[in-house]
Amino acid sequence: MENVVLNEHNKDEFPPAHTAEHLLNQVMVRMFGCERSGNAHVERKKSKITWIIDHKPDRKEEQAIERQMNELIAEDLPVTFHFVSRAELEGMVFDADSGSPESRIALDRLPADASETIRLVRIGHFDVCPCIGKHVRSTGQIGRFEMLGTNWDQEKHAFRIRYKVI
Repeated sequence: MENVVLNEHNKDEFPPAHTAEHLLNQVMVRMFGCERSGNAHVERKKSKITWIIDHKPDRKEEQAIERQMNELIAEDLPVTFHFVSRAELEGMVFDADSGSPESRIALDRLPADASETIRLVRIGHFDVCPCIGKHVRSTGQIGRFEMLGTNWDQEKHAFRIRYKVI
């Protein structure tokens, strides 16, 4: 696509933590069958993300999240970008593992002012998601993922992870 125009971006992400957010979202989607988080606060020193899931993860599940994150980082997966129009994206499905159709990109989660051109961020075989933020070139540049703590809201079924990348 020539003359790609994206909407304005008002954040200055720390690329390692922001890329880890993408991985963590996909880990949670796969482990708990939930949607990607709509509530993330990603910073250089400490980040927090909340998902709505069906149960409070036990300590073994929390350890599995942290272990899988560090395994994905160690795989040094490439982080690549490509541009598609909204029209191309509608109906397009992705299987992050093989590149064949499986899951839809949720257009309803894009901001109301999102441009006609959408930038897709793909992390190796594992994740693909629309995003205009800053990312590392490969997961090996993230460093180590460290889970700082979790919170569970039983009434809302909201599970929050606090983490940092080192």
